[in-house]
Amino acid sequence: MKKRVVLALGGNALQKNGEATAEAQKSVAVKVGEVIAELADKYEIVVAHGNGPQVGNILIHEESSSTKKAPAMPLETAVAMSQGQIGYWLTQAINNAFIKKGRKTKVVTIISQVVVDRNDSAFRNPTKPIGQFYKKEEALRLAKEKGWTVKEDSGRGWRRVVASPKPIDIVESKTILELVSDGVIVIAAGGGGIPVYKTKVLKRIKGVDAVIDKDFAAEKLAELVKADIFVSVTAVPNVYINFGLPEQEALGEITANEILAYKKYGYFKAGSMLPKVEATVNFAKRGGVGIITDIENLKEALSGKAGTIIRKK
Repeated sequence: MKKRVVLALGGNALQKNGEATAEAQKSVAVKVGEVIAELADKYEIVVAHGNGPQVGNILIHEESSSTKKAPAMPLETAVAMSQGQIGYWLTQAINNAFIKKGRKTKVVTIISQVVVDRNDSAFRNPTKPIGQFYKKEEALRLAKEKGWTVKEDSGRGWRRVVASPKPIDIVESKTILELVSDGVIVIAAGGGGIPVYKTKVLKRIKGVDAVIDKDFAAEKLAELVKADIFVSVTAVPNVYINFGLPEQEALGEITANEILAYKKYGYFKAGSMLPKVEATVNFAKRGGVGIITDIENLKEALSGKAGTIIRKK
């Protein structure tokens, strides 16, 4: 039987050198498609992906062209738009990679709603910057007009900030599981998923403006589809301690508790390697194999010969 793998592609996976146009990003997706086509003989594959650059562009377009007749779409809808956009690029790339091999495959993108707790403490302290930069006066005006929370961002200007709650469920998980079990390559939980919550009385689903971390959402997806392996595919081949310094050291095979000890001493930065480490550790603690590596070393890492490989013991 094939092992089931969830691949969480980094938000910049389609913008390795700052590619901005759709065609440029689609050309980068070709490499992803080729790798997945090569792995599909051995693994059942689910692909999750980030959307930071793409949803940021969508928001800028929405906000800059907003009028009374055509108002800007809310953030949760912009996330859905980015899922369709990136899912289209990846689906096409994977299909074309199989055609190049003279074969056919089944691949589909599922627009995914990820359930969060409306009482998550993240909603009381929004920290995730989104959209464009503003001057202070304009940012404060928009905050008053639209009910936004705005903060100064590292000396670069002011931006809107939103909550980043933890995922607790995925609405479409059973459908995704059925498709994967039927041999379909599924692209899901894009950009961390569309944040939704369930109302208390009728348990209806409603969207909420927030940003769910891609790695946490992908790990939840891996759990729900009963994956054997979860891979956070990032820009570097390994997790490092003392990253960027002369004494930097790559981590290879390691236990969950060992890498958590490095986390305790602050080796991993929030917004960078930290969520990847936390997500893969969560998966490893459930008995699966967690891997952090780049797309170039993905095949070798799945064979245990490259990357940072995290196990429970």
